[in-house]
Amino acid sequence: MANAAEKMTTVRDDMQGHPLADRMRPQSIDEFFGQVHLMGSDKPLRSAIEADKLHSMIFWGPPGSGKTTLARLIARYADAEFISLSAVLCGVKDVREAVAKTQGFMTTQGRRTVLFIDEVHRFNKAQQDAFLPYIENGTFIFIGATTENPSFELNNALLSRARVYVLKALATDAIRDIVDRALHDEVRGLGRRDIEFPEVLRDELAAAADGDARRALNFLEIISDLAPHENDDESKKQLVSETLINEILSGGVRRFDKGGAAFYDQISALHKSVRGSSPDGALYWFARMIDGGCDPLYIARRVVRMASEDIGNADPRALQIALNAWDVQERLGSPEGELAIAQAVAYLASAAKSNAVYMAYKAALSEVKDQGSLEVPIHLRNSPTKLMKELGYGKAYRYAHDEPEAYAAGETYFPDELGERQYYHPVPRGLESKIKQKLDYFSSLDQKVRGGG
Repeated sequence: MANAAEKMTTVRDDMQGHPLADRMRPQSIDEFFGQVHLMGSDKPLRSAIEADKLHSMIFWGPPGSGKTTLARLIARYADAEFISLSAVLCGVKDVREAVAKTQGFMTTQGRRTVLFIDEVHRFNKAQQDAFLPYIENGTFIFIGATTENPSFELNNALLSRARVYVLKALATDAIRDIVDRALHDEVRGLGRRDIEFPEVLRDELAAAADGDARRALNFLEIISDLAPHENDDESKKQLVSETLINEILSGGVRRFDKGGAAFYDQISALHKSVRGSSPDGALYWFARMIDGGCDPLYIARRVVRMASEDIGNADPRALQIALNAWDVQERLGSPEGELAIAQAVAYLASAAKSNAVYMAYKAALSEVKDQGSLEVPIHLRNSPTKLMKELGYGKAYRYAHDEPEAYAAGETYFPDELGERQYYHPVPRGLESKIKQKLDYFSSLDQKVRGGG
């Protein structure tokens, strides 16, 4: 028992000062939560690890899905040295130094090496090619980790020598298991603290992690640091309240938001500034989000939404400009990408506004859900076969291009049971004012044919 106690103390001392997410890295396959399609009983990757039949591989998955942890486990089970490099921080020189180390381990100790490259997609073609001869001759077991699609980001030569394993965002239940283990583990986790953390609030934490185990443990560490003691500072019991959870998960804690304001409040302010035709206000909130560390691609996606929802056909160029900005961000990154998004934000805020298409789509969608699957009128049906033609499919359909002004006045395009409907009401602003004039004119022609004018 004394030896066990001493061992626990040693582990605690070794991990002192490490973040909770690092301390709680699984030390065995049984501690590894999620990725059942790879690590479940008799699944390919688990079988390879347990049989010590390792090969070079690429782990493709979102942040916090366990890529680094899995690489470390593989090295542990193979009794191999583990060398970790980040493609963000290193180059070919670092790779060569790592190769020299692996050769040294094999020569002096007879041990294999797992060379792990995080964010491997950040390496260019020449850097990726540097691995190839060493993968071929077995100098090391290569494991690359990426959040990007390997088909687009990695060389075919590298892909042909490494098997790709797809890791998925962790399910909420798996995140909850990870949180519970950290709360009860007395050696690496928070088990030595007396933390009262209600089940329903643990569920909220697990859901807020959005499949990212590291994020969940970072949240949990902040919660454990900030949770007040039951009565006073002398009490050991800490109480986790719903108020504390809401403050941390909403982004109100400075560690997760440089500006100290809730993330979704800022994107709301940006959207409303664009809708309100305030380019200055929109640019301010855009700058706040970039300064706070927001992913520019997230903002780019939202700007595309603004172009369709709040500008629409009043200025169709807005959507193209928004898409162009998104493309620039993906192609060039920072800072050129942010400037392109800023240009799109200023243009959208200054453009003519219309939510007519947005409202029309919502109205049409609502009616479709209410009315169910009404049949297509027979004159609008396709008639590619003789039988369909005999049944009258497409009969009496009027080809608009053969009609005066390329418009079949009086024709109907709705199910018979529904009758005529109008969802789209163009506004008298920008290009939509001309669209409105044209549709009003066509409507007058319909009324004449139908006897209403």
